[in-house]
Amino acid sequence: MTLSDNDSRNGVLEIIESFVDKIQKIRMLLVGISISALILAPFAIGMSVYLITHEQFYFILDEYDEFGMFLSALLGTVIVISIVWLMLGIRQYIMLKSWNERYAKYIKRKEEIDEKISSQFKLDEDDE
Repeated sequence: MTLSDNDSRNGVLEIIESFVDKIQKIRMLLVGISISALILAPFAIGMSVYLITHEQFYFILDEYDEFGMFLSALLGTVIVISIVWLMLGIRQYIMLKSWNERYAKYIKRKEEIDEKISSQFKLDEDDE
């Protein structure tokens, strides 16, 4: 292995470490998005179902043809989008949980390797 191979390997490792650090920094934003999907999507579905099942909804459909059709289409769209949003929020939450577990294992493994290398080459001893 030449010096340039070693340099390129170190460069790749630094890029990967930088990528992992950036993902870890935006993780809280991703968790926030996931939690908002888990809270707001069921709320939107519930409100839409409440409006559709309300006794006055059918009156509006009968009395106001165009508005009633528009309202029906709007509530149906809200329900479909909210269901998709909820499924994506659950999926993202599961992925983030898995990512956190793998990241914790990575950090632990990296520390173990660093300790092994420093003890092997006596890098942690003071020069006295």
